[in-house]
Amino acid sequence: MDWLNYHHLLYFWSVAKHGTMTKACEELRLAQPTISGQIRLLENTLGEKLFIRTGRRLALTEMGHLVFKYAEDIFATGQELLNTVKSQGNGHPTRLVVGIAEAIPKPLATQLLKSALKLYRPTRLVCQEDKLRQLLTDLTAHRSDLVIADTPAPPGTKEHMYNHPLGESGVTLFATAKLATQYRRGFPESLRNAPMLLPTANAMLRRLLDQWMVNHGLHPLIVGEFDDSSTLKAFGQDGYGIFPGASVIEHEICRQYRVQTVGQLEGLKQHFYAITVERRVKHQAVLALVRTARRELLG
Repeated sequence: MDWLNYHHLLYFWSVAKHGTMTKACEELRLAQPTISGQIRLLENTLGEKLFIRTGRRLALTEMGHLVFKYAEDIFATGQELLNTVKSQGNGHPTRLVVGIAEAIPKPLATQLLKSALKLYRPTRLVCQEDKLRQLLTDLTAHRSDLVIADTPAPPGTKEHMYNHPLGESGVTLFATAKLATQYRRGFPESLRNAPMLLPTANAMLRRLLDQWMVNHGLHPLIVGEFDDSSTLKAFGQDGYGIFPGASVIEHEICRQYRVQTVGQLEGLKQHFYAITVERRVKHQAVLALVRTARRELLG
């Protein structure tokens, strides 16, 4: 069995990260010939060239990019191990920083996050709500541990991210008792010209709803559009129109906003994801969240 020399990998990783041998020498406090020799040994072990010189800088080859990705994961895991042992050994709570996309229903996010609080170790939970793009920026900068979203991370993001499916839910329409009674009869044909409160056009749920309406030949009257799902539901609670929500938290929406169901949109599914910069989730609280979601909530 071949064994990887992690000192060689560390020297490669430092040079690849900085783009120059000089900065890597400063970080590692080693002479250039030492680092160059160790990288050559790594290339010999792998049987691949990892760098090409472009002017005064060192650029990664195609194989170099692949090895760098693995090195990032390996050293991030090592740092996480040290942080975890240090924090738990001192009796400090494990910290979980979660970014919640604006489109995520707050009752659903609450139920998902409760699973993290059931760990045998206490967890300090930090929740940050924002637009998905900003949350992904914070994730790649390691300012958060995961992002909960209703869409996978876009493929064009600079940093590689991993989408962990949490599950799916149907979509139900809700309204005040008066509106629900009126539009429940003859549903879904009753939705023609019905007053609707919808997510804005850039939201995944909105695109799904628009396509569903087109497929069923329905043209509701759009009274309002909202980025934030809680604001949308608050307007629905005040009787401004019919609004969508995840079927999996149907009872919670009815209880919290004092509304009733109008009907479920047959064949329409909303998907949810935990997005991390780890291929394999190692954070115990994140693991608890993912497993609970798949087993109990959205399975």
